[in-house]
Amino acid sequence: MNLGSVLILTCTLLVDTSWVTKADQPPKPPCRPGFSESFYTVFVSRDLLRGQSILKDTTLSSERVKFDNCQHSKAVDFESSDPNFSVRPDGSVYAEQEVANLSEPVQFMVTARRGHDPHIWETTVKLALAGHPPSVPVSQIGVEDMIARAWDSNPRVIKFPRKHQRSSSANGLRRQKRDWVIPPINVPENSRGPFPQMLVRIRSDQDLEKGIRYSITGAGADQPPIDVYNIDPVHGKMFVTRPLDREERASYHLRAHAVDMNGNKVESPIDLYIYVIDMNDNRPEFQNQVYNGSVAEGSKPGTLVMQVTANDSDDDTTANGMVRYRILSQTPHMPIPNMFTINSETGDIFTVAAGLDREKVSQYTIIVQATDMEGNLNFGLSNTATALISVTDINDNPPELTARTFSGEVPENRVNVVVANLTVIDRDQPHSPNWAAQYRIASGDPQGHFLIRTNPVNNDGMVTVVKPVDYEQNRAFMLTVIVSNKAPLASGIQSSLQSSAGVTISVQDVNEPPVFPSNPKSIRFEEGVPAGTTLTVFAAQDPDLFIHQTVRYSKLSDPASWLRINRTNGQITTMAVLDRESMYVRNNIYEATFLAADNGKSGSPPASGTGTLQIHLIDVNDNAPVLFPKEAQVCERASPRSRVNITASDADADPHVGPFVFELPSYPPSVRRNWTASRISGDYAQLRLRIPYLDAGVYDVPIIVSDSGNPPLSNRSMIKVKVCPCDDNGDCTTTGAVAAAGLGTGAIIAILICIIILLTMVLVFVMWMKRREKERQAKPLLIDPEDDVRDNILKYDEEGGGEEDQDYDLSQLQQPEALDHIICKPTGVRRVDERPVIAESQYPVRPSLPHPGDIGDFINDGLRAADNDPTAPPYDSLLVFDYEGSGSTAGSVSSLNSSSSGDQDYDYLNDWGPRFKKLADLYGGGDDD
Repeated sequence: MNLGSVLILTCTLLVDTSWVTKADQPPKPPCRPGFSESFYTVFVSRDLLRGQSILKDTTLSSERVKFDNCQHSKAVDFESSDPNFSVRPDGSVYAEQEVANLSEPVQFMVTARRGHDPHIWETTVKLALAGHPPSVPVSQIGVEDMIARAWDSNPRVIKFPRKHQRSSSANGLRRQKRDWVIPPINVPENSRGPFPQMLVRIRSDQDLEKGIRYSITGAGADQPPIDVYNIDPVHGKMFVTRPLDREERASYHLRAHAVDMNGNKVESPIDLYIYVIDMNDNRPEFQNQVYNGSVAEGSKPGTLVMQVTANDSDDDTTANGMVRYRILSQTPHMPIPNMFTINSETGDIFTVAAGLDREKVSQYTIIVQATDMEGNLNFGLSNTATALISVTDINDNPPELTARTFSGEVPENRVNVVVANLTVIDRDQPHSPNWAAQYRIASGDPQGHFLIRTNPVNNDGMVTVVKPVDYEQNRAFMLTVIVSNKAPLASGIQSSLQSSAGVTISVQDVNEPPVFPSNPKSIRFEEGVPAGTTLTVFAAQDPDLFIHQTVRYSKLSDPASWLRINRTNGQITTMAVLDRESMYVRNNIYEATFLAADNGKSGSPPASGTGTLQIHLIDVNDNAPVLFPKEAQVCERASPRSRVNITASDADADPHVGPFVFELPSYPPSVRRNWTASRISGDYAQLRLRIPYLDAGVYDVPIIVSDSGNPPLSNRSMIKVKVCPCDDNGDCTTTGAVAAAGLGTGAIIAILICIIILLTMVLVFVMWMKRREKERQAKPLLIDPEDDVRDNILKYDEEGGGEEDQDYDLSQLQQPEALDHIICKPTGVRRVDERPVIAESQYPVRPSLPHPGDIGDFINDGLRAADNDPTAPPYDSLLVFDYEGSGSTAGSVSSLNSSSSGDQDYDYLNDWGPRFKKLADLYGGGDDD
């Protein structure tokens, strides 16, 4: 039987969109490439079997395999698993050769591949005789019934195909033909077992002749996932070992092998396609539990608000994965309970009624339900999500002032003060352009004295003075104010009558300071005007026209103290000569500031104003030019380098300055004889030697300089010219420079001689000091080094005894502040180092106010008492006689001798120890003598 016709399948989805306008057409769902059906069934009429070919050369446009490419730029290649059938690029299925019969349905697989895309899409095509009962929709059968139909309880037996040879009628070539087509194996997911569960039996026709061993390979057998399927190697029974999950893997492609006992291939491998039948085991899952959308208030019905999306992991080509949406509830139910609707297939939410008003309801909460099984609530699984729809604001409420009139007051001459506050009400969203108010003064302020600023916090209008107002000109202002929003009103919304109001501003009179009409005031005068000259009257005006006040003037700033102002009328006179060349004049202008103050009547404090007087001083020729430079240097011989460029400066201004005239005076005659001055330009001249040679030295050359004033002024200036010998380069030599400084040869020699004498004196003094030092070191000792006791002599830098006599009171040596404690002292000698154990000797007491003539007698008496004192120490000890006073006019007492002129026994010195051995030897006349 010849199958030359096209087998085509289609699937059409009809959606009623009559209520959606063309402008509000909802967007299409995202495109997913793949076949429109996972299983196609074609019923062929029996009439076509009777002597006619099946669909030969006939195209049924309503029947073909439909594949959604999504990317139209890439071609799709189709491939059939049965060589008897082929699929063309447009999805048309053709029979390539005659088929013997269709007593059993023919089933084969069609795969689709897109370019180099590694992904492969698969579907199954089944040919059956017409008259068989059509398939029952999934939604009308139960799960058990669907499983029973998909998976027959009696496993099928799959035989390895036999290949027959036959001659071709065209060219004698031999063709091969399979005995039958192996249909795919359908296995439901989530089967409860028991496992392992047999699927099919595979056998070879040669199993009766020899021993056959069966095996399967591929993903699910010996490739990951491993051991999902296994096969009895002897009987060829293939089993599934555990429940399958279509969401993990939807199909398996295995290959069955048959070998003999020696491992030799007996049959060619056959392909086994196993499809996992989807079960509705997954609920639709929303991408978000809470969706946020917005819609403008006042939107028309049919306005798209937002879209919610739920995904079902089940097969979306079956009812298990076909999700439908519906709205469960809306909160609040204002203005009606059903303000929104949802597209059941796309999840787009639209408005269905008018009346959205943000000022009444700012947000709606919608509960959306997604149900699979095409929305069948009896068999489908459901899930819910929340959609929060915010009603966005539009400017549908114009601002309204709270009163028809407002008032305020302002003191004159005050700026940047708020004089009135305008309150407004706007029901739109606060702090948005639809709410923010803008104020405009429509009339009543032609000169722009006021400006209304908006308070950003409360939207009030602050009437602010930006230009001073004058009570004498305007005592009150009547303003008309209009308020509007930053954003324009929405279409169809009119401004309110309460968007305008009147504002009355009263001006308060204050004491204004006097004002100088011309400030600053400029006048022109020649410099040098004498003191007492009247320059101008600098008077001020009091702007307070309704109050009579007296204005008094005073000087505020006069840097050079040149001016005086009349206290009552403001007349300006000079106190000194005006000098344009003064340091207080800038750009020929002298500035002085004056103060005008009123007397502040009517209880107001006095007010004062200032005015500046600018005196433009016109220059007169009152300054003679000054010569520059003051010193110069030339060579003693006339040469190009024996010239000096001179110029002059004049403190006056043009035309009383240059060009200058330079000339040499006629007296003394030597000036013109030795020098000459020639003019180079208007301001410069050149001084040079007139004679070929001039002795080195310093010369004062007078030059007369005259300016160009009318009449001109002249100045006789001296230039000090140093004439010196020069080297080849024209520079003064060192000797020449000295000579040019004014020192002659004799003076130079005298200076050198003085320096030599000074050095000689210093050298002689140094040599004398060294010689004296040597003599001091070479002088012999007066005593034997063995008897030298200087090792025991300690220098204390204070008067007193030796080492053991250190505990003495130095306060006795200081001048007392009073003499009472001295007068009251006991008489006699008092030792400091130890107190006598016997009665002290009586020493004479000096009167508190001694006479200078009694000093000698007092000392003699004290000396005698000391010589006769048995308690006196035998060593140097501090003896305190009495305070002698200061500034004594007594003469020296060095001529006094001890009264003890007779022989005295010093043998007791030997008893005092080794420290006094030397004294005992000297005075005691010991054995050493």
